[in-house]
Amino acid sequence: MKNTSIKRLKIEMIHDIVCSWCPIGYSNLKVAAENLNIVLDFNFLPFQLNPDLPEQGETIENYFSRQFNWGPSKLREYQNALVKTAKNAGISIDFSKRLKYFNTEKAHKLMHFAEQFNKQQALNEKLIQAYFKEGLDISHDDVLINCALQIGLNKETAKFAIYSGQVTQALQEKIKRRNALNIQTIPAFMVNEKTLISGSQSVSFFENMLTEHVNK
Repeated sequence: MKNTSIKRLKIEMIHDIVCSWCPIGYSNLKVAAENLNIVLDFNFLPFQLNPDLPEQGETIENYFSRQFNWGPSKLREYQNALVKTAKNAGISIDFSKRLKYFNTEKAHKLMHFAEQFNKQQALNEKLIQAYFKEGLDISHDDVLINCALQIGLNKETAKFAIYSGQVTQALQEKIKRRNALNIQTIPAFMVNEKTLISGSQSVSFFENMLTEHVNK
């Protein structure tokens, strides 16, 4: 007999692999669900913060200088605060290794293709570790393929996901879905296709939100 007592919610997470606040929000949401014994069925929608980045990427220092006119002192202050916030969420960010922003198109293609194997969430967590903790170039084929191998996908599958025009076309459908949500900032979370939550909220915020939805 099917257990109908399990509480489940569908979560569409709009994210980018290089977004510092995305893994923080993701982790806090997961903790909130675990605290409430709620099962979250995650799907991921792509949002590229820097779609025009070249293959070699761009240093974080140069990016913040170019975008916001921040000097080294201002950037260091921001990064120190970010590292503390991330640590409180159980996320490790090592700026001695994470020196660049990278183009994330290939990573999002791999994330999309992993869905059919029920591996999206595992791949998201592997990419978080690879990029934020280890500082790896998650635009590089070998890095992406290695991440795929570590979650149980094979090399041929990963290569197909990265280079297939069919996968590119399918990803565009997800981008249309994301655009329809009129997302202004990430991370964002669509709950049961009804409620859009923006930002890396606290565990207590997510607990209140999840409780409201399971009681509807």
